[in-house]
Amino acid sequence: MAVANETMGSSFLHKTSLVSQSKLFQRGYLEKQFRPFRVVPMEKKRIVMNLRKAVNGPVAAISKDLVKAVPLAEKPVKFKVRAVVTIRNKNKEDIKETIVKNLDAFTDRIGQNVVLQLISTEIDPKTNTPKKSNEAVLKDWSKKTNLKVEKVNYIAEFLLTSDFGEPGAITITNKHQQEFFLETITIEQLASDPIHFPCNSWVQSRKDHPAKRIFFSNKSYLPGETPAGIKALREQELKDIRGDGKGERKLSDRVYDFDVYNDLGNPDKGIEFSRPRLGGEKIPYPRRCRTGRAPSDTDITAESRVEKPLPMYVPRDEQFEESKQTTFSLGRLKAVLYNLIPSLKASILSNKHDFHGFSDIDSLYSKGVLLKLGLQDKLLKKLPLPRVVSESSQGLLRYNTPKILSKDKFAWLRDDEFGRQAIAGVNPVNIERLKVFPPVSNLDPDVYGPQESALKEEHILGQLNGMTVQQALDEKKLFIVDYHDVYLPFIDRINALDGRKTYATRTIFFLTPLGTLKPIAIELSLPSTAPSSRSKRVVTPPVEATSNWIWQLAKAHVCSNDAGVHQLVNHWLRTHASLEPFILAAHRQLSAMHPIFKLLDPHMRYTMEINALARQSLVNGEGVIESCFTPGRYCMEISAAAYKNFWRFDMEGLPADLIRRGMAEPDPTKPHGLKLLIEDYPYASDGLLIWDAIENWVKTYVTHYYPNANIIREDEELQTWYRESVNVGHADLRHETWWPQLNNGDDLVSILTTLIWLSSAQHAALNFGQYPYGGYVPNRPPLMRRLIPDENDPEYAIFLNDPQKYFLSALPSVLQATKFMAVVDTLSTHSPDEEYLGERQQPSIWTGDAEMVEAFYEFSAEIGRIEKEIDRRNSDGRLKNRCGAGVLAYELLAPSSEPGVTCRGVPNSVSI
Repeated sequence: MAVANETMGSSFLHKTSLVSQSKLFQRGYLEKQFRPFRVVPMEKKRIVMNLRKAVNGPVAAISKDLVKAVPLAEKPVKFKVRAVVTIRNKNKEDIKETIVKNLDAFTDRIGQNVVLQLISTEIDPKTNTPKKSNEAVLKDWSKKTNLKVEKVNYIAEFLLTSDFGEPGAITITNKHQQEFFLETITIEQLASDPIHFPCNSWVQSRKDHPAKRIFFSNKSYLPGETPAGIKALREQELKDIRGDGKGERKLSDRVYDFDVYNDLGNPDKGIEFSRPRLGGEKIPYPRRCRTGRAPSDTDITAESRVEKPLPMYVPRDEQFEESKQTTFSLGRLKAVLYNLIPSLKASILSNKHDFHGFSDIDSLYSKGVLLKLGLQDKLLKKLPLPRVVSESSQGLLRYNTPKILSKDKFAWLRDDEFGRQAIAGVNPVNIERLKVFPPVSNLDPDVYGPQESALKEEHILGQLNGMTVQQALDEKKLFIVDYHDVYLPFIDRINALDGRKTYATRTIFFLTPLGTLKPIAIELSLPSTAPSSRSKRVVTPPVEATSNWIWQLAKAHVCSNDAGVHQLVNHWLRTHASLEPFILAAHRQLSAMHPIFKLLDPHMRYTMEINALARQSLVNGEGVIESCFTPGRYCMEISAAAYKNFWRFDMEGLPADLIRRGMAEPDPTKPHGLKLLIEDYPYASDGLLIWDAIENWVKTYVTHYYPNANIIREDEELQTWYRESVNVGHADLRHETWWPQLNNGDDLVSILTTLIWLSSAQHAALNFGQYPYGGYVPNRPPLMRRLIPDENDPEYAIFLNDPQKYFLSALPSVLQATKFMAVVDTLSTHSPDEEYLGERQQPSIWTGDAEMVEAFYEFSAEIGRIEKEIDRRNSDGRLKNRCGAGVLAYELLAPSSEPGVTCRGVPNSVSI
């Protein structure tokens, strides 16, 4: 008996009152009765045993020798199994939730329970329906209601027969009044390993959602391999998630659907608050999550607004989790948007109040801004905003010193730092190799004037280390950051706005023998409104005092152009907005059992929630982006123009993007198969390490489930996911010929690697340096308010008299700067519970496939090795773009990070 206890798990034998222990050990009895649970000899389960080490709770198993010694029996036997159900408590409850929680505790004792039922993977031959267990309730809910812990484990017991088969699904009915967050369910005391059900989902009350919730075990099944017992449930769950496309969504819904961006403006407040609809033939754009809200009163094509602080709809499981850690970034961002910015507006009376000197900017970090805080702003005192110190009715907002000032306070003034940030700053993805000089526009000359640039050879000839211009082109020493075609169509409208002035800029760089970039000319373009107008101007590096200030103003205008394209195109469009259609389609078309859904799951976390918050308060009309960036009300139209004219999914992967920009050339003899034209290009060289690691992990995973191309072509869920992502989610570009096909394993690996790259490393490289580089406004002014005067302008005398005052008056006002700094500080912040690349929730049980768990751990180890290599590079004195006196290390692609604003760390998903 002791041997039996040790072999099978004592809890199983002691609690199995329905079968006599003597009968259990009849010859062949266990071998026959537990065959549905796939008894496996222990000595052949090395990988599974590795997994088992990470699993808490009893593990039942049957030895090979014992099975051989037991005789067969004929009739199925009944026995009990236990479900351990882990529920995560809410961190904060309002009075109503507390009352309802206690009411649920009371009614739970009289039968209003949480009810579970196991569904077998097998069909009952008698009824031709899936085998089902009895219904079981969670025990002791009322006793554990008020436990002050993050997670609570509940028990439910099921009565099964030995011919039940393997449990493949669980249905749950919540008869309480209140939702709860279900983390995992583990079925124990089977004759096989425990069966895990990773859930991570809110379970709504039956009164709100009458249908039973369905959860599947962690086993992966392609659609054609789905066991008969759970095939209908797989289809039903996807049907529920898709919804019917009708009606307004409730916050408790789990419905994923598509819509256009027709909710950015608020025409009911007045014509100046109206914004164009993005999405459709007129203005192409990716789709966002449908909310079903009614149209506005004054414009039937515009969806009515939900104004802060009321929440925007996203499916319930996409909302930030209710725990102190996971709401850190979101709570902080909402505090900035809803409390801090109004306080700044009240404290800084004039929107046009200028900085009087650079010492005024420095004082934001040393002394702070005096805020007028009302009683409603008590939240500010409690949240970890940029150092807030409150005193009675007023407080002091003191900003953290940005990293750009940490090693050299005057680095931002240097030309070599200006060049370095083009390849190692927060926006290293616009620089291109210059192939033709002078550069040529692709805009319609009948509308926008001559395509030729004003740049001439004499502007740059003396700065090429003795080369001719053609030699420099041939030797691939010339590079350009070209915003001409992005901005020129909008310049007249932008410059007509109050307090906004800009150019369409081009900047030419020369690659020095040290491997650094030297800016050698800046072209500033305005629309050609008349033949005699001076629409193009070239500024070159200074030779005396006046030209030095002109050069600094020109660089500031380039940085303002760069900040706008970075935020509106590279950051918002190319990561946030372009990924949302793929996420929507994944939930709608890929079952939770699908291996590709399991692969993508951590890379979709919270993206829809942060995008909804952005539509409400960041990219909306009169939102933070419009008020802080040069294009103002035309910000999202510039984003949409870039989507129509420049965005291509097949060019969004790192190698393809580098080749497209001429920054790399295919070379099979080089690491990653590419030769970088700038060897010390930190974003590219670090990024390729991560790209390769992701690609190898994805290739291993895809090959495991799709050993041949026919399986991919016949996987209807997979094919429908990709078709819907393209044809519905990116409907306005669906006819473009550049969309990748999905016919074989290489196609699938390429598509998935691109999506994971965009959601993790690409977003990190573009996001988490925003405050470290942009928190000092002169380094990267998000907007400019004055053009550069020439000798014929009335303002020229003012400029000559006090060039520093003129320079500061061209930068954002005090209010614009402090608003911008508060927001980008928050957007650059990592939460304490951030999930980084190489990590995932429940790392040992996210899939039931032990081989893929092992492969993921190998991927994680490779990410760790990459981090060490990046650290080594940042200490290599030969790499001048990341190491040297006053030079910031490039850590934006270093995978891990501490919480806070660190200028490093690669989270799995676009979550802030």
